[in-house]
Amino acid sequence: SDTHCGFSGPKVNPEAASTLKKAVAAVNGLEQKPDFVVFTGDLTHTTDDPKLRRARMAEFRDIVSELKIKDVRFMPGEHDASLDRGEAYQEFFGKLHYSFDHKGVHFIALDNVSDPGASLGEAQLKWLAQHLKQLGKDAPIVVLAHRPLFDLYPQWDWATRDGACAVELLMPHKNVTVFYGHIHQEHHHKTGHIEHHAAKSLIFP
Repeated sequence: SDTHCGFSGPKVNPEAASTLKKAVAAVNGLEQKPDFVVFTGDLTHTTDDPKLRRARMAEFRDIVSELKIKDVRFMPGEHDASLDRGEAYQEFFGKLHYSFDHKGVHFIALDNVSDPGASLGEAQLKWLAQHLKQLGKDAPIVVLAHRPLFDLYPQWDWATRDGACAVELLMPHKNVTVFYGHIHQEHHHKTGHIEHHAAKSLIFP
């Protein structure tokens, strides 16, 4: 989570330039390889310069291409997508929101970052609603989002303005887990029976 490729700050992480490479090497060195890897946003560190933004995305892409894992999935964070509504991100990594299936589990990746207002938006919520109608109420579902879908700490942008609408759509389904990034720390929360989990940032705490 939150690799922030391009970030530099010796007081925070003096090895920022090599942290992602070390993480890739660590994953490649695992005795039991993961079925797939998901990056939950903020792949790169924000910049106002469109050329530098793309250079950082290219650098990130090249580093993670060394992963010896067949299936690698990406999601945008606000550092990647909020300044150009995901234009550069889509050039490198494809769709902002999507779904896929793996070993009987249905994964849904949501985009709550390309809208500078930190919303999913009406169109995406409609897509989610139609999507969920095709799934049984007992189907195991994993939702991936960059920002939390609940109001963890809105004053610090740790929320999605219409996240409650997404949670409401998910609530009739009995087996839902949400993984998110953004807050750079481990955190666990429940909205009803839905569990939400965040992992530490790779680049800085």
